[in-house]
Order: sequence, then structure tokens, then C-alpha cells
Amino acid sequence: MAVKIRIARAGKKKAPFYRIVAADSRCKRDGRFIEHLGTYNPLNHEIVKFHEDRIEYWLSQGAQETDTVKRIHKQYRQTAAKVVA
Repeated sequence: MAVKIRIARAGKKKAPFYRIVAADSRCKRDGRFIEHLGTYNPLNHEIVKFHEDRIEYWLSQGAQETDTVKRIHKQYRQTAAKVVA
């Protein structure tokens, strides 16, 4: 089973809200997923919730991030570094 870390759309029409999920690559975008890993609001580019430890776990198990999730993950690490510094 190939696991991908990707986004699944939620919210209403013209007001998208995305969940970051670990899902089997054969499942639909908004379909069944294995684990909920975070949420992202694209309207104000805000990462509402992000489970860094679980994402690292799935990456260590061989899961692959999509390009969008890679960008969001990079953005999260940059903002976390600013808060610490």
C-alpha cells in the first residue's frame, strides 16, 4: 500500500478549507483516509493545526508528501523557527 500525505478539501463553496491527511494513494482526494494530520486555511494562508510528529512518523514509514503539502510543511517549519528564535 502506497501512502501519500495530501490535502482533502472541506468547507463550503467558495470558502475552501483543507485537511492534511495520510491516505492510500488509490483512494479519492476527499475519500477514505488513514489519519488526520492537520488543517490548512488557504484564504488567509493560515496553518490552523499541524501534527509535526505524526507527519514525521509517516515519512519515516515511507509515505510521500505531495507538492502542496511539502510547501505547507516548509511554511510551518519557517514560522515555528521564527517563534523559537
